[in-house]
Amino acid sequence: MSVIALLLDLSNIFGGFLLAIGLLARLPSVGDNLADAARKLGPLGWIVGVIALICGGYYLIVHLTSGPRLFHFEVVAIIAGVLLLWDRLGLARRTGQEIPESRSTGAGLIVAIFGVIAILVGLQGLFTPN
Repeated sequence: MSVIALLLDLSNIFGGFLLAIGLLARLPSVGDNLADAARKLGPLGWIVGVIALICGGYYLIVHLTSGPRLFHFEVVAIIAGVLLLWDRLGLARRTGQEIPESRSTGAGLIVAIFGVIAILVGLQGLFTPN
């Protein structure tokens, strides 16, 4: 496994965790610990977003130009990176909309469900041979 592939998978896992924490914090008996972990990792969310965009973009270009095909790993990483960097990219000012906080209702629920999907995709990438 290459270092870039490992970074892609880890950014999917950690980025998904940061996006899904509002939903994961509601889990009985582990939610408080997960919320504490998210508070500690929260300030580093922009770094995870940048790594997700770089690695996802790299593999997107590689797989579109030399094949074999586009994989879901890089698409999920790019979307997670954009969601994590929404405010820093200035998209909130241009669109007038904030990315909703990950919570268990409304649009935040969609972000949280995508975060869970990103975690699963990252775990799948760790165990999938290149």
